[in-house]
Amino acid sequence: MSKVFDFIIVGAGSAGCVLANKLSMNPKTKVLLLEAGGSDNKFWIKTPLGYAKTFSDPSVNWCYSTAPDIGLNGRTAYWPRGRVIGGSSSINAMAYLRGLPHDFDDWETAGAKGWGWETVRETYEALETQVELNPDGTKKFQGNGPLIVSDLSKNMHPFSQHFLRAATEMGWPLAGNLNGKDTEGLMTLRSTVKNGRRWSSADAYLRPALKRPNLCVIKAAKVQNITINGTRATGLTYQKGGEIHTVEAIAEVILSAGAINSPQLLQLSGIGPGGLLKNHGIPVRHDMPQVGEGLQDHLAVNHYFHATEPTLNNCLGHPVKKIFAGMQYILTREGPLSVPVNQISGFVRSTPDATVPNVQIYANPISYSTQADGSTVVEPNAGFLLCAQPCRPSSRGTVHIAANDPNVAPTIQPNSLSTQKDCDMVVTAGKLLAKLAQTPAIQRVTKTRLNPDITTLSNAGILENFRNRASTVFHPTSTCRMGSDKTTSVTDSHCRVHGLQALRVIDASSFPNLTSGNTNAPVVMLASRAASLILKPS
Repeated sequence: MSKVFDFIIVGAGSAGCVLANKLSMNPKTKVLLLEAGGSDNKFWIKTPLGYAKTFSDPSVNWCYSTAPDIGLNGRTAYWPRGRVIGGSSSINAMAYLRGLPHDFDDWETAGAKGWGWETVRETYEALETQVELNPDGTKKFQGNGPLIVSDLSKNMHPFSQHFLRAATEMGWPLAGNLNGKDTEGLMTLRSTVKNGRRWSSADAYLRPALKRPNLCVIKAAKVQNITINGTRATGLTYQKGGEIHTVEAIAEVILSAGAINSPQLLQLSGIGPGGLLKNHGIPVRHDMPQVGEGLQDHLAVNHYFHATEPTLNNCLGHPVKKIFAGMQYILTREGPLSVPVNQISGFVRSTPDATVPNVQIYANPISYSTQADGSTVVEPNAGFLLCAQPCRPSSRGTVHIAANDPNVAPTIQPNSLSTQKDCDMVVTAGKLLAKLAQTPAIQRVTKTRLNPDITTLSNAGILENFRNRASTVFHPTSTCRMGSDKTTSVTDSHCRVHGLQALRVIDASSFPNLTSGNTNAPVVMLASRAASLILKPS
C-alpha cells in the first residue's frame, strides 16, 4: 500500500464518510480514510430499532463514561459513541432535525463566518432527499441528495396520535416538517431510514465512493498521533494488528473523529493546553488553550407512564411477540423493528414570551429502563414516556487526555448545570412537561404516572429530580470549536486549526455551540460544506 496520500481523514463517521466521498471525486486525488472500528454490515446496525442492541456493544461502540459530575450530584454518565464504519450514524436513533435558524446565526456571531442560516440551508437542501407521504400513503420525493430522510408515520404505533392531540391541547402547532419551512411545533419525526433499513452516512456517502481506486479505507486502525513539521501537519502514525504504520499527507490531515476523540488526538500530538500536555510528559508543539474545552451536550430526563391502551411494550416486552416482530421485519422490512423508537418530537416555547422555541419535546409509545451495563429492558406492561429537553444549554465542560497513551480513554467532564440559566431552564422545561402530562389527551390514556410523578414536584423538586436522574441525549459538541482566534476557539471558519497548516477538524467538535435538537443532521451538513471550502478555497 502507498504511504503517501493527498488527504488523510481520521474517522469514518458521520463527517468522515462525507469527506471521503467528496474529496475522492477527483480521480487524481489520493484519499486515505482511517477507522478505529470495523464493518457496519451487522443486522442490529441495519435494523432501525436495533440501536437498543448496539447501545452498549463494545465491538461497535467506544462505551465512554464521564467523570463524576457535580451538577448531577456526583453521578457518572455512560456516553456511547460510534466505533464502526459510519460512526455514530451507525448506532444512533436516526432522528433527523436540521436545527433552528438562530442556531446557525449564532455560529456566525461566534466567529464562524459563512455559517449563517441562509448559507447552511442551501447545503441541507443539496444533501437531502426527503421522502414524504401523500394522503393516500404513497411516497413523494423532495430533493436529489444522497442522504435519505424519511417520513415513517405510516408504520408508527397508533398510540403516537395521542401525543399529537395533546400538542394541540397545549396550543402548540402541528408541524408539517421541521426540516422545511416549519420551525416550531410537534411532528412525526423524520429519520435516516430507507426502505426499512438504517441509512447512515456510510450508506449515503462512503459506499458509492468505495469503487474509486483513489480511495483507500483501513479499518481497525487506531491513530496514535499527528506528525508535525514546524507548523505544518505532514501525516500521522496509526496502529493496526500490533504494528505501527506511518503515512504522509501532501495536502491535509483532517480529523473527523468526533467531539471526544478529535481533541484527544490533538492533545496526544502536542497540540493543546500547554499545562495539560506537560503534566503528561508530552512536548508542546503548539500551545492551544481551547483544545478540549467548550464541551456542550443536551441533557434530559424521561418520565414514564403506564397506559390504558396497547403500546410498543405489548409487542417488544414479550418474548414470543418479539420473535414474531423480528420475523415480520426480516420478511417484509415492516413492523415495530422498522421504525426508531423516537416517534413524536419537535420544538416549542417554554413560555409564551420566549423569543424562539427553546425546548425539544420527545413523546414515545414505549417505556423501558436502562441497566447499569447499558442494556435496555422493555417492561411487559403498556407504557409511554414524555421528555422535555432544553435546547440550548450554556454550561461547558472539558475533554482532557488522562495519559500519554491513545489507548487510555480521555477524561470527560461535562460540568452539567454549571450556570444558573441552565438550572432555571430545567425547572421551566419540567413545568411544561407537567402541563403536557395533564392534558385531556394524555390523561385519557394514563393508567398510572410512575414515580417520580412530574405533576407533583415543586420547582426545587424538579431540579433535584433532574440532578438525580438526567442523562446525556448523546449530542456532545464544541471541543474544537470554530471561532476568530486561538484564545477563544480551536479552528477558523474553514475548520483549519489556528496557527497550523494542513490540519483541519471537521466534525461535531467544530460546532461553535450546540444546535437545538439532534446533532447528526448538522454534522453531515458541516462536513458537506467544509468539503466545498477545501475544494474551492476563497
